[in-house]
Amino acid sequence: MMEITKANYEEVVMQSEGKVLIDFWAPWCMPCRMLTPIMEELAEELAGQVTIGKINVDEEPELAAKFGVMSIPMLVVLEKGAVVTQAVGVRPKEEILKMLQ
Repeated sequence: MMEITKANYEEVVMQSEGKVLIDFWAPWCMPCRMLTPIMEELAEELAGQVTIGKINVDEEPELAAKFGVMSIPMLVVLEKGAVVTQAVGVRPKEEILKMLQ
C-alpha cells in the first residue's frame, strides 16, 4: 500500500490504468488504525489489479479538500481519475471488495 501525496497523485491516481482505492486517514484516528490491516491485506491480494493507497489528511489537506473529506476513515474508489464510489467509516473486507467490482 502506497502513501499518496500531492507530489505523486497525478502519476499514481490519474495515470492509473485500473481502479484506485484510496484510504483517507490520520495516525490519531482509532477507526483508521482498525482499517489499516484490512487495507494492507487487500493491497497484497489485489496487487497488479487495483492500486491501493492512503492519504494522510493532516499532511495532505488539499487532497482531503479536493475529495470533500469530512470524516475519516473515508474510502474512495476511482477509475480513470473519476470517483466511482465512496464510503465513510470502517468497512469489512467483503464490503470493500464489493466497492471494487
